[in-house]
Amino acid sequence: MVEKGGWLNHPLVRGMLVFSAFRAVYGIGILVVTYGLATNDAAPWWTSLIFLAFSMVFSRWLFRRLKQRWPSLFDSRNGIQEGKVDQTTP
Repeated sequence: MVEKGGWLNHPLVRGMLVFSAFRAVYGIGILVVTYGLATNDAAPWWTSLIFLAFSMVFSRWLFRRLKQRWPSLFDSRNGIQEGKVDQTTP
């Protein structure tokens, strides 16, 4: 069990853990799609390169949206901060 002031409550640690989990899940999907494009005889060789370039931009955009949607995942200061209400729905 983590105590109130534990290291998991530090925003940097929480951010790195969430980012690592995101990259692991997203990265597996990218590897599967890239492998399919690279081994497909009907697609030119450069389609996988274009897909990888697009996925780099898209993953940054998607992660930024996740941070906006669920800020409490990244900044935990033992509950609600002064005057700030956590909201998960728009």
